[in-house]
Amino acid sequence: MGLNKSATREQLGRVPGLLALVRLLLGTLRICMRYRVTGLAAEAGFFALLSLPPLVYGLLGAVGYVGTWLGSDVVTQVTQNIERYASQFLTEQSLRDVLVPTLREALTGGRPDVISIGFLLSLWSGSRALNVLLDTISIMYGQGGRRGIVRTRLLSLSLYFVSLIFGALVVPLIVIGPQLLSSWLPPKFLFLMNFYWPLVGGLTILGFATLYYIATPRRTPWVRALPGAALTLMIWVVASMVLRLFLGASINGVSIYGPLAATIVVLIWLYFLGIAVLIGAAFNASAAWIWPMREVPSLGSRAREWVGAARVGQPGSVAARLPGPTSQHDGGPTGESEASRSHT
Repeated sequence: MGLNKSATREQLGRVPGLLALVRLLLGTLRICMRYRVTGLAAEAGFFALLSLPPLVYGLLGAVGYVGTWLGSDVVTQVTQNIERYASQFLTEQSLRDVLVPTLREALTGGRPDVISIGFLLSLWSGSRALNVLLDTISIMYGQGGRRGIVRTRLLSLSLYFVSLIFGALVVPLIVIGPQLLSSWLPPKFLFLMNFYWPLVGGLTILGFATLYYIATPRRTPWVRALPGAALTLMIWVVASMVLRLFLGASINGVSIYGPLAATIVVLIWLYFLGIAVLIGAAFNASAAWIWPMREVPSLGSRAREWVGAARVGQPGSVAARLPGPTSQHDGGPTGESEASRSHT
């Protein structure tokens, strides 16, 4: 067995970078199997589905303030696009009696009552979904149980409020699409629309990388999270295309789920998203194990270090090397700690 491994490594080593790539992929696979990536993705997708109705309810009230200065034409275009997307899984009566009046009322002006009620309804579900996502990413990095319950909850609440503000500003532009945006630009600037989807993809990668950076209690440089974020986007796009092809092939058939079919489709899509996010986290964790770097201390750690150094009169170092896979404290990316298993 040892000779076979040595021969395999020797053959892989003949191609530059191939041995490191194989080690990286095998490490990612081991992490996914050890930390039950499918089970964690199902948990994250379930709580994300629970948070969608109150999240959308609160976003509608917040987007109304943006709609007042976007203009009536833009509001009409946003409403028509949402109607077109929703008509694929909602009945005509639901669109006419429920969705369309709600959209027009919310988008024509700010709704503080909707925002307040939406906040109250989505406070638990939305923060819980982010709490589960942060927890699962930490587990995939081999750092489960390192952040306390209170700190995790406060962090999830902060990210939830930031996501609401970000969504209120970005969602209208995404729903409008490149066609309406191109009508706003002068003819000499229409070439910028060629960068619309690359810009959306780049912003998505930056968002995933920031999520990985914030989710881990012990942080490496933010740049180290970019490969996993790019892998997450690719897996998510491919999974969404496969799901769309499957739905397109079965759209004329009779669904055994009846009115629950649309909800189940959304749940499956969120499940694929959860798998993509966790595989990206495992990819980054495997890369951190193969090519370790010095840890980037948090602001709180640096502040405590500065205070301690000022008291004793000696400068201290807060940088620490990331633990390897044989660490008994946190298990590293290929070993599992008691803390992370009990936290799961």
